Amino acid sequence: MDLRKLVFPVVSALALVGITGQARASQPMTAFESGQVRPMAISPNGHRLFVVNTPDNRLEIYAITNAGLEHEDSVPVGLEPVAVAARNNHEVWVVNHLSDNVSVVNVGPHAHVQRTLLVGDEPRDIVFAGPGKKRAFITAAHRGQHAPFDPQLTTPSVGRADVWVFDANQPSAAPLTIVNLFSDTPRALAVNADGSRVYAAAFNSGNQTTVIAPALISDAGEQAGGLPGPNINHAGIPEPDNGLIVRFDGDHWVDELGRVWDDLVKFDLPDKDVFVINANGAMPALLPGADGFFASVGTTLFNMIVNPVSGKIYVTNTEARNHVRFEGPGIFADTTVRGHLVDNRITVLDAQGVHPRVLNKHINYDNCCAPAPNAETELSVSQPLGMATTSDGAVLYTAVLGNDKVAIYYTAELEDDSFYPDAFDQIPVSGGGPTGLVLDEAHDRLYVMTRFDNGISVIDTDALEEIDHLTMHNPEPADLIAGRRALYDAAGSSSHGDQSCASCHIFGDKDDLAWDLGNPDADVMATPDNIRTNFGIGDIDYHPMKGPMLTQSLRGLDNHGPMHWRGDRNGAGEEPSAQPDTGVYSEVAAFNTFNVAFPGLLGRDEQLSPEDMQAFTDFALQLTYPPNPIRNLDNSLTPQQQAGRDFFFNNLSVIVGDEPPFTCESCHRIDPQANAEYGVARPGFFGSDGQLVLAELGQTLKIPQMRNFYTRVGAFGMAGGDFFFNVPERPFFDDSHQGDQVRGYGYAHDGSKDQIMRIFNGFSFAPGGFHDLETMQEVASFLFAIDTNLAPVVGQQVTLRKQDFKPQAWPAVNASINLLRERANANECELIAKTRLGPFELGLFYEGGAYTTSFVNLPSLSDAQVRLLALGAPVTYTCVPPGSGERLGIDRDADGMRDGDEQLWGQW
Repeated sequence: MDLRKLVFPVVSALALVGITGQARASQPMTAFESGQVRPMAISPNGHRLFVVNTPDNRLEIYAITNAGLEHEDSVPVGLEPVAVAARNNHEVWVVNHLSDNVSVVNVGPHAHVQRTLLVGDEPRDIVFAGPGKKRAFITAAHRGQHAPFDPQLTTPSVGRADVWVFDANQPSAAPLTIVNLFSDTPRALAVNADGSRVYAAAFNSGNQTTVIAPALISDAGEQAGGLPGPNINHAGIPEPDNGLIVRFDGDHWVDELGRVWDDLVKFDLPDKDVFVINANGAMPALLPGADGFFASVGTTLFNMIVNPVSGKIYVTNTEARNHVRFEGPGIFADTTVRGHLVDNRITVLDAQGVHPRVLNKHINYDNCCAPAPNAETELSVSQPLGMATTSDGAVLYTAVLGNDKVAIYYTAELEDDSFYPDAFDQIPVSGGGPTGLVLDEAHDRLYVMTRFDNGISVIDTDALEEIDHLTMHNPEPADLIAGRRALYDAAGSSSHGDQSCASCHIFGDKDDLAWDLGNPDADVMATPDNIRTNFGIGDIDYHPMKGPMLTQSLRGLDNHGPMHWRGDRNGAGEEPSAQPDTGVYSEVAAFNTFNVAFPGLLGRDEQLSPEDMQAFTDFALQLTYPPNPIRNLDNSLTPQQQAGRDFFFNNLSVIVGDEPPFTCESCHRIDPQANAEYGVARPGFFGSDGQLVLAELGQTLKIPQMRNFYTRVGAFGMAGGDFFFNVPERPFFDDSHQGDQVRGYGYAHDGSKDQIMRIFNGFSFAPGGFHDLETMQEVASFLFAIDTNLAPVVGQQVTLRKQDFKPQAWPAVNASINLLRERANANECELIAKTRLGPFELGLFYEGGAYTTSFVNLPSLSDAQVRLLALGAPVTYTCVPPGSGERLGIDRDADGMRDGDEQLWGQW
C-alpha cells in the first residue's frame, strides 16, 4: 500500500475546510553560534541563489531575476548548516555542522533532501573537484561517531583534520577516501579553475608558540634565568610562579629577550596550514613532500579562494600576537597588547611561497584609545571571511565580519602589497556581520550573507552600493540577536576598529592559544569565599600578573558560576553566595565584570554602557557546547570509559584537603541535572560546580569544566614537571623529543601539559590512586567522552529512501531509525521527520509513541506509517535538542498555527 495515496488527498482537502489550532508557548532555541563558511552559492546557470539559514536549519532557494531576488522554496536540512555548494543546476549539497553530515538536496520542483551522507565531527566546508568536478570534498575533524577509524586521542603525531571525498555521481554510505591533514581541526576549502587541485586549510592552526611550565622555570627572576621582568607589580608585590610563552624563530625556541629554551620544548611545530590535494588522481591524495602544503599562512584561517586566471590562492586570516605579554596601559611594564591582539590579513600563496598582507596599513598602533568612531576605525577591517573574485581575476570582494562592510581589493595590488585602505573600496552592508558572498556578474550584483540579522544584502557592483536587503526567517530570541554584535563588532569595541572579543573567542569559542594577559599596573584582589580545597601553599589572593592562560570558550558558561581560569570574574560581594545564580555563583554578574576588557584589552576609550554589556551577557550565557563526538550515540560507555568513570566517581583519595577522603568527582562535579530543581535554563555540572581550589603553584584557580577536552589533543612532547609541588614526575612517559606535532598547547590552565594523563602522573596525585598507566588511560578515555548539556544523539539524522527497503540496505537504516526513536523515548532528544507530499512539506513530531503532523486536521501517524511515506519521497529523521521538537517539526515560527496549515493558507 502507498500511504501517500491516502494522505495526499486528505492534505489537499484541508484547503477546503476550516483550520483550528491552539497557540502554544514559544519553543526554546539552542544557540551554538556555528561559524558560517560558505553560506551562499549560485547555480551554474546563474538562475538561482542558494543560502544556508543556519539558525533555522534550512536551505533557502531564491530565483535570480532582473528585478532582484525572489524566494522560491525552503528546505529543512540538518542542524546548523554552514556551507552549501551547487553540484549542478538541480542538486546542491549542504554541510550540517552540528549533525555531522551533508544533505544532498534535489532543488527541482518540490525541493527536498534526497539523501544524507555521514561524515566526521563538525564538518565545515565543501567543494566539487576532480574529473568533471564530480567528486565532493568535505572538511571535518579527525574524530566523530561516523569516522571509520580510531582517532588515537593519546597518540603523538596524528593529524587532527580530514577531508572526506565522495563520488558525487554514486554517493554511497562510504567515502571514496579520507585524506588526513597534519594540522588541527580544518575549515576552508578551495578548488582551482580546472578542478585538478583542492586546497584545504586548518582552522585554529597556531603560530609556532608554546609554553614552558612554571615548574621548569627559576623563580628567582630574570637575572637568574627566570621570567623576564618585571617580576613584581607596580606596588612591589612579587608575581606567583608562572609559565612563559616562547616562539620558534626558525632555528630556536626563544622568549621575548631572545633567550633559547630548546631543551624544554621536546617537539616541533611545522605549522602546516594549507594542504594541496590532487583531485584528479585515481584516489585523491596530498601531493608528495613540500608540494603538498604551505606553512605559516596565519594563526586562524577563515576562508580561501583561487584566482581563476593566475591560480594564486588568497586566504583570509588573523595572526595572533600572543607572544607579547600583558594587557592594560603598559606603564609599569613596557609591553602590552592593548588595542593590538591580532593582525587581520589576506595571505597570498603561489609557487614562490607564502606572502602575508596586513590589511590595516593605516593604523598607528603606537597611539591608543581614541573614542570611536574615528578616522582609523572608519577604514579598518576585522575578521575578513568569505571572498569572491571577478572572472578576470582582477578584483577580490571580501566579507568583513567585524565592520559591517565588504572590502574591495585589486588583486595585483594585493599581490605586490601596494594597496592602501580607501573608503571608496569599502561598501557598507545594512544587515551587519557579513560572513560570505557570491558574485553575479551577469546582473552586476554581489549577494552578501549578513549573520547579525540573518539576511542577504544585494550590492550593485557598478555603483558600489547596497540596493536591496532581504531577511530570512529567524527563530532566535530577541536577546540572542541583540547581544551578538558585542562579540564581533570591532568598529564599536576597539580604539582602532580592528579588534573584538571574537579576535580570540573565535565564533564564541577559542583560538587554541595561551596569552599572558596579566597587568602589572593593577592591584592584588581578594578571592571570594567559595574555595573548595586549600592545600596550604602560595598566596590565596589574585595577583594581577597571572601568567599565560589558555583562551577559554564562551560556550557553556551558564550554571557554572565564576569565570576565568581563576574565577576572578564573579559576583562576590553583591549578595550572599549560593547555587544557583546568587553572589559569587551569579553568571550574570560574573560576565558583566568582563566590561573592563573593552578598554583594558581592546583599547576602547570606555566600557560599554550597562545596557549594551547586559545584552552581551544575555547572548553569551545562551551559547551551548555541541554533543560529545567521542561517546557512543546510544549514550553508553566503552569498557575502558566505564572503568575510568568508576574510578573517577568511586576511588577514595587520601590526599590532604578539607574533607578527606574524597573522589575526583568530589571536586570535578559531574551531574547533568544539577540545579534543574531550581528551574535554571541550562542545568548540569560538567567538571565544575563553580568552586575554587588553592593548589596550582600558589595560584587560586577555579575547578575547570571538562566538556571540550577532546578538542585539546595534539601537543605531545612538553617537558615534564609536576602539576602541583614542583617535583619530578613519575617515569610513566617518554620524555624524549616527540617530533612533529599539530598544537603548541595542551591541558591545565596554561596549556603546559601535553595530555590529560600528565596531570594524573604527578606525585601529588599518587595518593589519589593513580598508581599505574592503565588507570590513567581509563580516566582519560572517560574524560574525552564526558557528559555535556546535550546527549550524543542530538543532531543525528537518517534519511529513509525507497531504495532502503531492499534487503541489503534495510537492516542498517532500520537500526539507525530505531536508535533515534529509542533515544527520544529516553528523553535525550526530540525526534522529528520531514518529507514532501506533492507541493507540500510534511513535518512530523514524535510524541507519545506516534507522530503529530504539521496539518492540524491530519491525524497522527504511527511509526510504520511514517516509514511507508518513504516509498513516495525520502523521509529525513532528525534528533533535535529537547524542547525544540514541536517548533522544528511542525510549527516553524512557534505561533500555534502548524506549518502545513500555513502552507495551505499561503502564509508560508
